[in-house]
Amino acid sequence: MQNKESSEEQIHRPTWLVSLLGFLFFLIISFSAALPGAFFMPGEWYKTLAKPSFNPPGWIFGPVWTILYTVMAIAAWLVWRKSGFRKAATAIIVFLFQLVLNALWTVLFFGMHSPKHAFIDITCLWVAILATAAAFWNHSKPAGLLMVPYLLWVSFAMLLNFFLWRMN
Repeated sequence: MQNKESSEEQIHRPTWLVSLLGFLFFLIISFSAALPGAFFMPGEWYKTLAKPSFNPPGWIFGPVWTILYTVMAIAAWLVWRKSGFRKAATAIIVFLFQLVLNALWTVLFFGMHSPKHAFIDITCLWVAILATAAAFWNHSKPAGLLMVPYLLWVSFAMLLNFFLWRMN
């Protein structure tokens, strides 16, 4: 006699402790993309750049990124919680790749003072976020939707980056 669901179709159901540890893992991984910001801050170079009229005040970036990294962690956790690492390997790898591109942007823009290379990176990041959202959607529709605010913010950041590059 067979189970109603084959082992490949069963939903990954971790215990509450494993689930909590999984969430903490994704929270730490997501926020690790912000680490380069501790080493490469805007500083004097950024203050001297010509900026477009829609450039937001500096204080807005911290709260926005805090919310976005938290929401990204929740999305990745939902995918893992539903499917596990093995079944969601591709989605999680794409998620990790976009986090690397996210971290690289800070190094390129603030560390190397290269808005041009940062723009190339953020364009790749935008594509990677879209791919992550699609991959997450295949495992958990809420997880896919949770990536939309991040995609919208990076769309705005990409436009801002483009103007900073072209104006300077």
